[in-house]
Amino acid sequence: MPPDIMVPGIFSKEELFQEIFRILKDMTSDWDIDFSGEITPETKIISDLQFESIDVVQFIVQIEAKFQRKDLPFEKLLMIEERYRDDFTVQEMVDFLHNYL
Repeated sequence: MPPDIMVPGIFSKEELFQEIFRILKDMTSDWDIDFSGEITPETKIISDLQFESIDVVQFIVQIEAKFQRKDLPFEKLLMIEERYRDDFTVQEMVDFLHNYL
């Protein structure tokens, strides 16, 4: 199995943060954005990293590939009362993955 794919199982929040951090760094490494800080658990995906809806979709696709899971209920993270949320943090993604992986 390639080393860049994680087999589903139980992951610590720190392990999940490191994987999400790597995905976000890879995705944004060549973007021209005004975010100059380090990606932290408090980093907001849309307002800080300037993700657009297609970027959020690509982010989810990369997470699914990394953990080899296509059955994660991302709508529980991305929607509130049947409406898409305006933003979410890295920590919220980590918590979501910790609960559903």
